Amino acid sequence: MTIPNIITILRFLLVPAVVYAMLHGHGMAAFLLFLGAGISDGVDGFIARRFNQRSELGAWLDPLADKLLLVTVFVMLGIGGQLPDWLVFLVVSRDVLIVGAVVLASIMSQPMEADPIFVSKANTAAQITLAAVALGAMAFGLTLPLVIGGLILLVAVLTTLSAASYFRIWMRHMGVAGRSSGE
Repeated sequence: MTIPNIITILRFLLVPAVVYAMLHGHGMAAFLLFLGAGISDGVDGFIARRFNQRSELGAWLDPLADKLLLVTVFVMLGIGGQLPDWLVFLVVSRDVLIVGAVVLASIMSQPMEADPIFVSKANTAAQITLAAVALGAMAFGLTLPLVIGGLILLVAVLTTLSAASYFRIWMRHMGVAGRSSGE
């Protein structure tokens, strides 16, 4: 097993630690664990590229660890009232729909590559920023309504655009785009 894969597996283990910290009102610990997970993501990517330790397992585990952490933090922030329920629903639904589309394509013997598109990368960056700012606000006892409100709007727009873009890509891949409704 490569060092980047070990780091990624450790990032999976940070998820329940972040949840525990959030559930028990340890905002600073949750914030620091989230930052640690982000730093570890950068470190494992650097090591994989720099020392040619890329692996197929890592290609699957790394984005899964990132998504698990982000979705979990969004859900916890929603439960805690720091993020609106509708935004949590939108973010989680987009991810579930993308996974469902990839699985359905595979079941139908039309497997897809899960290459991230620009709007998806921008969406992920906005989600990470919102989660970090919300956790940081909790950790330091700050209220940042304009900053968090702006990030909520940005995440909502980018999540919607990303979902629509992936849906269009999936429809083309499945050969559905361009067909008449009578077929």
